[in-house]
Amino acid sequence: MKIAYISTYPPRECGIATFNQNLLHAIGTDKASVSAESFVVAMTDSETDTEQVNPYEYPPEVQFSIQQENQNDYIRAADYINTSFTDSCILEHEFGIYGGESGVYILPLIARLQVPLVTILHTILKDPTYMQLTIIREIAKYSAKIVVMSNRAVEFLTTIYGIPEEKIQLIEHGVPDLEPRADNPVKASLPFKNKTVLFTFGLISRNKGLETVIEALPAIVAKHPDVVYVILGTTHPGVIRNSGEEYRDSLKRLAKKLDVEDHLIFVNKFVSEEELYGYLTAADMYITPYLNEAQITSGTLSYAIGAGAAVISTPYWHAQELLADNRGRLFDFKDSQNLAVIVNDLLDNPEELKTLKSNAYNYGLKLRWPKTGGVFINTLRKSIAAAIQRKKEVRPVIDIDMMPAFSMAHVQRLTDDTGIVQHAKYGIPNLKEGYCLDDNARALIMVIMAWQQNKSKAALELLPVYLSYIQYMQCDDGNFRNFLSFRREYLDEIGSEDSFGRTIWALGYLCSNAPNNSYREFAKELFARSIPHFGKLKHLRGLGNTMIGLSSFLKAHPHDEFIKEEFNKLAIPLKKAYKENRTDDWHWYEGQLTYDNAILPLALLSHYEISHDEESLAIALESMDYLTSKTLNKGYLNPVGNDGWLYQNQEMAVYDQQAIETMAMVLMYFKAYEITHDLKYIRQMDLSYQWFLGENSLRLPLYDYETKGCGDGLQTYGVNRNQGAESTLAYWISHLTVLKALEQEYEFSDKTEASIKEELLK
Repeated sequence: MKIAYISTYPPRECGIATFNQNLLHAIGTDKASVSAESFVVAMTDSETDTEQVNPYEYPPEVQFSIQQENQNDYIRAADYINTSFTDSCILEHEFGIYGGESGVYILPLIARLQVPLVTILHTILKDPTYMQLTIIREIAKYSAKIVVMSNRAVEFLTTIYGIPEEKIQLIEHGVPDLEPRADNPVKASLPFKNKTVLFTFGLISRNKGLETVIEALPAIVAKHPDVVYVILGTTHPGVIRNSGEEYRDSLKRLAKKLDVEDHLIFVNKFVSEEELYGYLTAADMYITPYLNEAQITSGTLSYAIGAGAAVISTPYWHAQELLADNRGRLFDFKDSQNLAVIVNDLLDNPEELKTLKSNAYNYGLKLRWPKTGGVFINTLRKSIAAAIQRKKEVRPVIDIDMMPAFSMAHVQRLTDDTGIVQHAKYGIPNLKEGYCLDDNARALIMVIMAWQQNKSKAALELLPVYLSYIQYMQCDDGNFRNFLSFRREYLDEIGSEDSFGRTIWALGYLCSNAPNNSYREFAKELFARSIPHFGKLKHLRGLGNTMIGLSSFLKAHPHDEFIKEEFNKLAIPLKKAYKENRTDDWHWYEGQLTYDNAILPLALLSHYEISHDEESLAIALESMDYLTSKTLNKGYLNPVGNDGWLYQNQEMAVYDQQAIETMAMVLMYFKAYEITHDLKYIRQMDLSYQWFLGENSLRLPLYDYETKGCGDGLQTYGVNRNQGAESTLAYWISHLTVLKALEQEYEFSDKTEASIKEELLK
C-alpha cells in the first residue's frame, strides 16, 4: 500500500508537520503492508521566498511541495499523486495551512484525486463562517473517511456540519512511544535542578493564556519557594511577523511587576520529540492555560498525557475529555487564584500528584504511535476496499438523491407585490437596486416550470406578479423598459435587446404552458404588441432569446404562418454570423466567446425543432461541440469567465463565472437531447448542472442549502456570497430542467423497451 500524505512537514515548525511526520513513521513501521515509497506533498507557507523551488531543506520523503497561495501548484500536486501509483491519500487539514479564503484552494486538489482520501481534521469550529462550513462539507464529500480526535469533534461534525456519523472515525492523537529515562539530562539542567517545575510547551502566542500561570506564581511561590515556571518553545512565526516578541516581553514585564521574575524561565527553542519527552518527564506539573473552550484537539495536551505528566488545564473541549476520570485537574479560564490553589494542594499531597501521573501514563499507553498507526492502516485498507466496490456499482446518469429539494424560499424572499428584486446582499433583498425586466421574465419561466412539475402553489401565486411587472414595463409601441426603482419609477426609456428577447421567451413559454386561459390570453396580448420589434433586433443574444420564445409560442400555435415567417427571418442573421466568423479552428458566431454563450446554439436547436432546417441543426451541433470543447474539457464545467472572456487565439478568462452561463448550458444540452435522444447530452447537461453544487474549478457549491438561493458567481477567492435574482433563478431553472430531463429519459427508455417487445412478439 503506497500512501501520499498532504500536510506541512518538518523542518517547518508546525504542530501538524510534526504530527504528520509521526504518523508517516508509525504507519511505515508495518513494512509488510505499507510501501517504503510512500511520500509527502508538503505545504510551503506563503511567507517564504516564492522564487525558491524548495525553501525548506525537506527530507527525501517529501517528493512534491505546494506554495500555499499558488493555485496551479494544487492542480500539479493532484496530477503528481495520480500518476505516482499511490493506493490512498491522507490529508492533514487545518484552515490556515492552505491557500485562499479559509484554505479553499485545497478543494480542487482533493476533487481531482483518483485514489481514496482519508482526511484528519485538526480544527473543527463550533461557529464556522459560511466558507469554513462549506469547505468542511466539501472535504467530507470527497473523503472516504473523516478522522477526528475527540468525541466532541464527532458531535460537531454531525450536528453542525451535517456529516453522516458513519463517515467519521475517532482516532485519538498519537503520542511518542518512549519511556522515562532514569538518567534524564533535563533534570540535571539549570532550569530544573533542585527545583519544582511547572511546565508549558508549544508555539507562543496570546491565545495560550500564559499570563494566567504567571499571575498565579506569587501565591504558589509564597508556599513553595522552589517553584519555577518553564515555558519551552519559540514564538509563533505569524506572531513574529506581525508583532515580534511583544507578547513574550509582556510576560517578562508581568513577572517583574509581580516580583516573580526569578521564577519564570523561557527556553526559546524548537526541540526534538525525544528532548520534549525529557522535559515532560522531568516536570512536576504540566499546565495548559488556554483562554477559551474552542480547542477541539491539543497535541501538546496529548503529549503530556502520553508522558505521564500531572496535567492542570483550563476546561477547553479536548481537556474536558482527555483529563476525565482523574487524569488531571481543571481550573476556569483566566482564574489564576484557583490555579494557585490546585498547584499548592497537589504539591502538599504528593500521593495525589503521583496518582494523576499514573492515571495519565496508563491512558497514554493506548495512544502511542505504533497502536495509532495500526488503526490508521486498517482505516486505509477499508477505504481502498470500499472504493473498489464503488467502481463496480452502476450509477444512474442523473443521481436525483444528490439534488437539493425544490424550494421557493429565496425566490419568495426576493419578491414583493411589484416583482422580483434584482439584487441581494448575501441572502437579503437589496431594495436600493430595484427591479429589472430580465429577472422578472426569468422568474415567470421558473414559476411556470415549478407549477408544471411540482404543482407548486407558491409558484402559481407568484406568476401574476411577474406577468404584471412585464405588462407594466411594456411601452405604448410594444417595446419594453427594463429597470424600475423600488419606488416604481421607470429608470430607462427602452431596455436592451437582451431584456427584450428574454421577455419574449417568457411570454412565448407562457402562451405554450399557461395554467389557465386568462394567463394565456394576457400573454398573447403582450406578445402580439411586441411583434413589430422582432425585425429591428441586431444583437445576436437578443435574436437568440427571441427565437427561443417564438419556438415555444409556435408549439402552441403551429399553424401561425406569420410567426413562423418571423421566426425564420431571425435565424438568418444568426446563421450568417456563424458562417462569417467560422474558421477551421474557431467554430463560433463572433470573434469572441463572451456571456450567455450557449443561448446561440440553443436558439438554432429551437429553430430546427420547429422548422426542421438542417442547416440550423448542423450549425447548432457544431458550435455546441466547440463550446463543449472549451468549457467541459476538464471533467467539470468551466464556463467562460466574464473577467476577460475568450478571444480568438487567446487564453480563456477563468473567473468571474456566472450562473446564467451555466443555465444556458443546461438548457442547450437538454434541447439537444430532446432532438437527438443521445444520452451523452443528458450527461453533459447534468455535469453542467453540478457546477452549482460544487463541480467547478474551486469545488465550491454556489447553491446555498440554508437560504435556498444561489451565489452571484465564482471568483478567484471563492463564491460571491450575494444571492440575487439572476443567479437564484438560473439555478432553479436548471434544477427543474434536470428533473424534466430525468422524466423524459425514463419515458424514452420505456418507449424503446415497448417497441423492442413489440418486435419480439411479431
